[in-house]
Amino acid sequence: MLGRASGLLARPILAARARPFSTDVPAAQTADATFLEAWKKVIPNMDPPKTPLSFIQPRPLTPSSIPSKLTVNFVLPYTSELATKEVDMVIVPATTGQIGVLPGHVATISELKPGVLSVHEGSKVTKYFISSGFVFIHANSFADIIAVEAVPLDQIDASLVQKGLAEFTQKLSSATTDLEKAEVQI
Repeated sequence: MLGRASGLLARPILAARARPFSTDVPAAQTADATFLEAWKKVIPNMDPPKTPLSFIQPRPLTPSSIPSKLTVNFVLPYTSELATKEVDMVIVPATTGQIGVLPGHVATISELKPGVLSVHEGSKVTKYFISSGFVFIHANSFADIIAVEAVPLDQIDASLVQKGLAEFTQKLSSATTDLEKAEVQI
């Protein structure tokens, strides 16, 4: 057993990875030349359909040194809050705890929980309340934050939140059946 383990440990480690990461999009878009030629022969007056690759923007290569800024994309289903914004740091509320993301952070994917997202730009800090979502941290100092709902904290009225919480708590405590409790929670 020990001989087998030492043999496995003595194997040379491959320097090159066996397959590329999914975030490694080629810098030059490749097109199916045969398809394009056939398309032009059949329908010469109409542009060929776009493939998913034509919508993906290539990411810059992982830099050899750590950049000074983190590039952040913060999107919601209906809008983009931040698009390729260069910031110093973001702090996201992950299900495993708060994650502080600086330039050069290790590649990570994490689920977000309800909480406060902080975006730090120099001495300016912008905070958002987010309901849930995901964060994708790429090795090339890019971070994509996808949230279901987000509201800037300065737009939230604390008295209305307290009033809504009190109403919810009262309705939940007065519910007698499981169906009524489920309806209140929705």
